Amino acid sequence: MGVHDAESQCITRPVGPRSGKAIGPAHEFEVNLEPDTYSEEKYALFEHYQRQVHKESQGEISRHGFKRFLCSGMGQSSRLKDDVQQKLGSYHQCYRLDGRLVAIGVLDLLPGCVSSVYLMYHQDVNEWYFGKLSALREISLAIEGGYQYYYMGFYVHSCVKMRYKSQYQPSEILGDWLCTDSLACLSRLTFVIDLETHTWNLLDADHLARLSARNYVSMFRERQLRLPPHKMTRLDEVGLDESSLSCLREYQREWDPSRNSALDAGMPGLMSLDEIGQKLELGKWLFKCGDMLAHLEVSRQSRCDSKRD
Repeated sequence: MGVHDAESQCITRPVGPRSGKAIGPAHEFEVNLEPDTYSEEKYALFEHYQRQVHKESQGEISRHGFKRFLCSGMGQSSRLKDDVQQKLGSYHQCYRLDGRLVAIGVLDLLPGCVSSVYLMYHQDVNEWYFGKLSALREISLAIEGGYQYYYMGFYVHSCVKMRYKSQYQPSEILGDWLCTDSLACLSRLTFVIDLETHTWNLLDADHLARLSARNYVSMFRERQLRLPPHKMTRLDEVGLDESSLSCLREYQREWDPSRNSALDAGMPGLMSLDEIGQKLELGKWLFKCGDMLAHLEVSRQSRCDSKRD
């Protein structure tokens, strides 16, 4: 059972028949929201997690990297919203078992949402499913603090560690075009945005099968080409005419992870290669390499050439 610290003293505890004293819990599990400041205790957990889970070498992990990555977010402040003191800024949600730090959730608390940035935990508590435990605690934080949304960050279907995110419902959607019966129908569903049309699609078994079969999925194009959800080995198995086959070949090129570039994705808020060349003076940038400063030199190729420098 989880309780707030202020409530713990009000709980009626059983009395030991021999000692006549109240019996306390066998273990104490504490969750505290702290500023995203650095400490050796936090770094020790980060170092363990990166080494054990992400298999990074000792040379790849540093205090400087930890500070830059997870201890240098926004400052902390607060505001009064609907009679609730709402915290704003970057925080560490620290989980301690019997006083020992076993997990940290890195959060950005924004005026409209609780945004989950990163989670690290000790392998001693791996069986506790901290991804799910922390998500539930962060959802509770969003509700108690009066934040409208909870953002779980990226969902990459091919990353097994992220699959748990699809199990949380309901999720916010754009409009109600898939259901004619108000939001009651939508409250039990999860939707994913199509990056090409910016429309929302139901994340059901069919959609998940397509995500497993291909590296890139646009449900608009999948429906347009009437593609099967399974992995295709031959073009002729979909029975398309020549015009549609040409569209399918173009779509298939998107499945090849070796040729995809974020600069060509056309995603909102992300500049294309041409825009970078026009708006940024890259030749004036300095890069720090160890103790040396180096000027960036840009070599531009024609758009007909697939190479990137």
